[in-house]
Amino acid sequence: MAQINLGGDPVQTIGTLPETGSALPAFTLVDTELGEVDSASFAGKKIVLNIFPSIDTDVCSASVRRFNTIADELDDTVVVCISKDLPFAQARFCGAEGIKNVVVASAFRSSFGEDYGVTMTDGALEGLLSRSIVVADRDGKVAYTQQVPEIHDEPDYDAARAAVTALD
Repeated sequence: MAQINLGGDPVQTIGTLPETGSALPAFTLVDTELGEVDSASFAGKKIVLNIFPSIDTDVCSASVRRFNTIADELDDTVVVCISKDLPFAQARFCGAEGIKNVVVASAFRSSFGEDYGVTMTDGALEGLLSRSIVVADRDGKVAYTQQVPEIHDEPDYDAARAAVTALD
């Protein structure tokens, strides 16, 4: 279990992020067309998981926009933006914002949050995913993680990008 903050108030998560050097836990999510997105489909690519509570909040939407730009600059890398938002909300946002360089996927009917230790177990956002980043190499080994200590803060984009480029 990890402790993060929501507006300075402590919030617990169900577990902890996968450790650096460990195998990236397999996942199956739902894409904006209600199809499946699974980790196996990204085999052989570097992966960035941008995990957040809801695409309909300022910081979460900013992270999707920023990773959309970053994804366009990274070779042989897929960026997956993951929340528990319904795929319809994700599709609406991506369409309105012109988001095309990332994969947006919903964990609304999967164990992703539990498997990655990011489901918040208390507080106002209980049941949603905490803001986190996970980077994995082409072999599916975790190379970098960040669980943002304050949900209202953006992730460290530069550190995530550096982790990806260090894998070359």
